[in-house]
Amino acid sequence: MSSFLWSSIIGSIVLTILLNAIPRLFPRQSQRAEQRLHDYLVDASEAKDPATPQRKVKVWFPWKGMLIASVVLTVLLNVISFLAS
Repeated sequence: MSSFLWSSIIGSIVLTILLNAIPRLFPRQSQRAEQRLHDYLVDASEAKDPATPQRKVKVWFPWKGMLIASVVLTVLLNVISFLAS
């Protein structure tokens, strides 16, 4: 169990470093993405016409898939842990 804990801690640290380092490695991409988002939001706010009805935003959240994936991964991890010991 302690090896899993150390692997988890090391994996978390590595992912944190990667997620913080990637924008620094490609600064122009970050700026371009920010500019595109800004342009999109400005275009969307200027496109509002009072004569046309507003669209409703549909949000899709895959809670069933996430729940199934969580259960499957938990069982898989437990089986691997059982077979390893």
